[in-house]
Amino acid sequence: MSPTTACIVGVGESDDYGATPNHSALALQSQASWNALKDAGLERGDIDGLITQTGGRMAAINFAEYFGIMPNFVESTFVGGASNVAHIDIAAAAINAGICNTVLVSYGTTPRQGEYVTMVPEYADDFERPFGVCFPVGLYALCLQRHIHQYGTKPEQYAKLVVESRRWAALNPRATRKDPITVAEVLASPSIVSPLRRLDACLVSDAGGAFVVTSLERARDLKKKPVAFLGAGHAYSHRSIAQKDDITVSGAVESSKRAFRRANIGLNDIDVFQIYDAFSGQLMVMLEDIGLCAKGDGGPFIESTDFGPGGQIALNTSGGGLSYLHPGMFGMFLIIEAVRQLRGECDQRQVPNAETALVHGNGGVYFSEVTAILRAIGI
Repeated sequence: MSPTTACIVGVGESDDYGATPNHSALALQSQASWNALKDAGLERGDIDGLITQTGGRMAAINFAEYFGIMPNFVESTFVGGASNVAHIDIAAAAINAGICNTVLVSYGTTPRQGEYVTMVPEYADDFERPFGVCFPVGLYALCLQRHIHQYGTKPEQYAKLVVESRRWAALNPRATRKDPITVAEVLASPSIVSPLRRLDACLVSDAGGAFVVTSLERARDLKKKPVAFLGAGHAYSHRSIAQKDDITVSGAVESSKRAFRRANIGLNDIDVFQIYDAFSGQLMVMLEDIGLCAKGDGGPFIESTDFGPGGQIALNTSGGGLSYLHPGMFGMFLIIEAVRQLRGECDQRQVPNAETALVHGNGGVYFSEVTAILRAIGI
């Protein structure tokens, strides 16, 4: 695929977020979709493709009805938190195949209203269910405990990622947690499932997000500078953690390699990293597997690297799921932040001269990994 045949031309978040007891998931999704269309300078009638997973079965049809559109292409692939990153690739494929011209990708959810609780997953097999392991925190804790045992990783090392996320969040007017924090405060927070503590975990937020994908030719007529989709890599490895051969390694090793190969660029070409952060320890594994450091070196790498504003690596510049918000499938908001960074719209948290971004979505407990490469273009 040509690097610039598909572009993101509009992004938007719901006006309401955090705790929204008076709004449905569809309402938040609709708010975000309107904002994305406004950002792109488009109307509902311009949308002929729709991708969404909100609402379970027939999700796209449900939202098309709610939003008042009649697309000729719909898609509802669900691979957990990596879904919306995968949706960029699907939208681009549909456009390149001539099925549709302009695709709205949207998402909304209300976990603060009780839609999502920690649980034993329904698909847990005979090696998980008898132990009552809770999803996802119990399984992430299991993987992190193995990493600690195998590589000597220390809790204060991955806790530093929480501190860095707050530094970025302090510059984001919409962030939920903006107050500075120390590693000692992270380590002093209550234990959830050892070795993970409360402040190692992401927020739980009601929210909606959306973005619009179209062709480069169509993008020339729109009001905002488009962001090109250069390519993505996917890796789907398991559904049950008991079937994973090495629980310290994720499919991000493969997905990132595939994304770089499709985009025809390398890790050193990336200016901004937007990487899924459901838990601080999970983010550490992503840093290793994407190739920023060797496997097992995540702890020392975090200790020696500044990921905050003005630092060596610009990571999760919105504050991420740890400090900005996290509605359950945070990949959507990683994409939105990446696009804004590449368009130079992030005010105090703007990364100077940001041209290329890596967006990585993680689903389940390392079940699915999708890496996408985006680049600012002038037309």
